[in-house]
Amino acid sequence: MIIPNYRLGPIDLVTLLPYIAMLCIIGFILAIVPLLIWIERVVISLMQDRIGPNRVGPRGLLQTIADGIKLFFKEDIQPRAVDVRIYYLAPVLAMIPALTAGATLPFSTVRFRMEDGSVQTFPMVVGNVNIGILFILAMASLQVYGIILAGWSSNNKYSLLGGLRASAQVISYELAMSLAILSAVLMSGSLNLVHVVEAQMNGFWNWNLFAYPPLGFIITVIYLISMVAETNRAPFDLPEAESELIAGFHTEYSSMKFAMFFMGEYASMLVVSGVAVSLWFGGWTSPLPLLDFIPGFIWFLVKLFALFFVYVWLRASLPRLRYDALMNLGWKRMLPTALVILFLIACWNTLRTPQAQDANPVSEITMAPARAAEGER
Repeated sequence: MIIPNYRLGPIDLVTLLPYIAMLCIIGFILAIVPLLIWIERVVISLMQDRIGPNRVGPRGLLQTIADGIKLFFKEDIQPRAVDVRIYYLAPVLAMIPALTAGATLPFSTVRFRMEDGSVQTFPMVVGNVNIGILFILAMASLQVYGIILAGWSSNNKYSLLGGLRASAQVISYELAMSLAILSAVLMSGSLNLVHVVEAQMNGFWNWNLFAYPPLGFIITVIYLISMVAETNRAPFDLPEAESELIAGFHTEYSSMKFAMFFMGEYASMLVVSGVAVSLWFGGWTSPLPLLDFIPGFIWFLVKLFALFFVYVWLRASLPRLRYDALMNLGWKRMLPTALVILFLIACWNTLRTPQAQDANPVSEITMAPARAAEGER
């Protein structure tokens, strides 16, 4: 679809695209969380042969809305001897980075007809910057501070243990995830997520999932495991292990502060899944060229919900890992494997890149003014 005019009266629609994308991302994350919770409850009940939600609304569809209203009006209980400022700051630190990380996440494109009659394509993204992947990694690293500070400020031993578990878990799996993302950067040749998606256009066989076989598939699996551990979801939900730590780092939180942790977790799931879609599964592009008539954001949402289904599938199927098994998987298995794959992809790129004819072009450019000066003398 081509918008016939890039202007709406005196308003330049191209300049409004980042603001429209920002409203779409924030509105989508905040509005879709109740639906995601309902989908998770229904899918798990079907997988485990249980009834599931069926009381409030058709098939329990309004149950999560009722839960949100209940949390909004619930009494806000504050334990004794907590560090009040940090206690109230922690839920904000857990939620805000998850929302801001989506600023560099492209989810579609818009085509405008310009004044000269040409058609130009613009990505739907808040910040189309060349270091978009680094920005997402930075925001993902900040989120763990909310979990650590929540456990530390609550003056509760179980909460403190949950915060320490979360910090150790995030550090171990973030290294493997960063190496997997660097591998995708080498495959696509850019840190800009828009360019990464554009490098995977014209069919699913161009996706990074199938690049450098079988290295692309292995590094994708490493990222998918790391993103589940990064968001503290089952089977890596040790920071919230109810059989060991009551509720982990948010044991002493109630009312809307607990709801902010809850929404921050689901927002993080959406963001890391969106990064996976952009890096490995072609982003907003269609799997087959003949399906290009379907809007890009539809393909993005289909892939996003498919990865969310993987989250639910893992929670319904796998038991919680022991802590030593979790650490061994991160440090002794995934990290060395990701490092080897990154090295192999770098070597592959080096061997297939044609060598420059001039061995040292920088020296030639640097010496040229000096030679010209000598000739004049």
